Amino acid sequence: MKKFSHSITTKLIVFIIMIALFVGAVKAIDDLVVANDGDIGIVFEDNYFLSKSYIMESEMLVSDLTRLVGEYKTEEHILKGGTISKEELRIEVQDLFSDYQLDSKNYNPNLSEAENYEKFKVENAKKIAQVKDKLIKRDLGEFHLLLQSIKGVKDPLFYASDGINVFTNSTMNKREQFKSYPSYMMFEGYKTEVYPKKVEANKYLDWVSVQIDDLGPENHMIYIAFTKDFLNSKINTWNENKVNATKTFYHFLGFLAGFIIFFFYLMLVSGRKFFKDEELHLHPVDKLYVDINLVLCFVLLMLWAAILAEIGIQNVSKWAVLITIPISVAVFSFVFSLVRHMKNRTFFKHTLIYQIIFRLIQFVRNVYDSGNVGVKTVLIVIGYPLLIALTFFMFPVTIGIAAWFTLKKVQSFIAIRDGVKRIKDGDITHSIDAGEKGEFASLAADINSITDGLKKAVDSELKSERLKSELITNVSHDIRTPLTSIITYVDLLKKERNPSKIEEYMEVLDQKSKRLKILTDDLFEAAKASSGTIPVQLERIDIGSLITQGLGEVSEKINELELEFKFNQPVKKVYIAADGKLLWRSIENVLSNIFKYALKGSRVYIDIEDLGNEALLTFKNISSYELNISADELMERFKRGDESRSSQGSGLGLSIAKSLIDAQKGKFVIQIDGDLFKSMIFMPKHSNE
Repeated sequence: MKKFSHSITTKLIVFIIMIALFVGAVKAIDDLVVANDGDIGIVFEDNYFLSKSYIMESEMLVSDLTRLVGEYKTEEHILKGGTISKEELRIEVQDLFSDYQLDSKNYNPNLSEAENYEKFKVENAKKIAQVKDKLIKRDLGEFHLLLQSIKGVKDPLFYASDGINVFTNSTMNKREQFKSYPSYMMFEGYKTEVYPKKVEANKYLDWVSVQIDDLGPENHMIYIAFTKDFLNSKINTWNENKVNATKTFYHFLGFLAGFIIFFFYLMLVSGRKFFKDEELHLHPVDKLYVDINLVLCFVLLMLWAAILAEIGIQNVSKWAVLITIPISVAVFSFVFSLVRHMKNRTFFKHTLIYQIIFRLIQFVRNVYDSGNVGVKTVLIVIGYPLLIALTFFMFPVTIGIAAWFTLKKVQSFIAIRDGVKRIKDGDITHSIDAGEKGEFASLAADINSITDGLKKAVDSELKSERLKSELITNVSHDIRTPLTSIITYVDLLKKERNPSKIEEYMEVLDQKSKRLKILTDDLFEAAKASSGTIPVQLERIDIGSLITQGLGEVSEKINELELEFKFNQPVKKVYIAADGKLLWRSIENVLSNIFKYALKGSRVYIDIEDLGNEALLTFKNISSYELNISADELMERFKRGDESRSSQGSGLGLSIAKSLIDAQKGKFVIQIDGDLFKSMIFMPKHSNE
């Protein structure tokens, strides 16, 4: 083995095997993604009722029914303008007014904007009416599309009603009738009931239940039941997919393990002819500069990703091997060249940048050391005026002092001028140093104080930009998956002539497009919570009764997590002025945060305190994660206590809760003391208490 371990033949054979294993790993992960439509999580799911597939069977249907009973209701309701909000109409009219300001000759700049706006409404009354008609037609079209969508649903069975309007595909209208089926989901008011009970542990259940939050608690109900034949068919399909996915995943792990072993072996023997060889042997490819090598590796990887993306997910399986083999051969050849340079300690010295700088310095040194008369003459011509300037102060002493004083002042002025220029160009961290005394020093201090304010403003803007970046990071994967499927199936539809296949592709496109809409609706909900545009209806609420009722609704979740809730409230009832729906949504977010992050088996304390003009509602729990984060950071959007982001939260809960409490003229505060997490809600008491 020692004789052949470092031979060229052995290295070549191992390199070929390594490339084959790498290509096999890429092919396996590609097969896994394509076969399961991007749902790799099926490998780790234990039961169909805990799977993403089970939730997807009803997600689109619940979304359609929620919009029908909660928003559109009937065609008559839409024609009366019941689906058009004042804010939506105001925005459309404002757009018309903007065009009027820019294009209309009747716009009078000498009048106030309010006067011009009144004039505009009179002159464009017809257009404003047409805008409303356009919005009504849009909603009417959407209403009929939703009706057409649910009309084609044969299974699961459903019944949805707002107390007046009913949408169903069966003759059943009672809870007991739907409960006779082997699996069902029932949403009534704020209550959710599912069967089997294990579905409550499905991490994707929120995809369905969150859509019900927009419905009011009165008279709204949605029942969904899965028939035995339908359920058995889906379970059998899921089991087959899981078996195939698990097998493919194990293939991937095997290929990956083999690739890692052979890769590290080649790293060990690369550049050596035997184990104790102290001399490193370079290859012709090693003449390529290291930085150019790195650029080529990056370009090849980007090219590989771009080609696969252009081909499309459904066609990747056919071309992945042919594309990956040549690119991986080139990339790993460059990688092992980098390894040899690291072993040879020439990783930095063999870069193009280093060689340019080194040769420039060497050229200057050669010029300096050269005895050539011409070169020396050039140096004298350049150096003599500099020497005169440096020795000028030696002539009259007074001139020297004046020159020194003037120079210091000019330097202070230049420092301020250059400093202001740097600050103007964006370097707000720059501090101007103009000495300790004098007018220039005072001016510099004032400018520096201005930069402090600018820095705070920029830090605030950077924080805002960071939150936007975190939004993209958290939702890009969910958006990319259905979008990729839509692009792929549209491409397939262009080529398909089989009607059954076309229908199948259309169903997938319908499902994925609705999934995209749900994602955008979720984002809109989060944005709306912090925009201050949510309507608030303050009423007299018994906070103690609200908490008691709420804990009863989540008792099963509490028992499942083995949490012990301790609820303390004053003997006299405390009434607050709040919007019941928004307040419960805020409390629900806090409870959801507790369920996700509280230490299992620990105690949770809920206290109500009467503070005179306001009431304080406090939630205290012990975190299961180490809280290495400040309370202010946790209140930011998309921040989570578990930095590994392995839990189910999105990081929006506390931020939305704060926005909703603020909208009700309350205050939401969190405190962290070690592993103790405390959420405090301050609400004004009702004036009639």
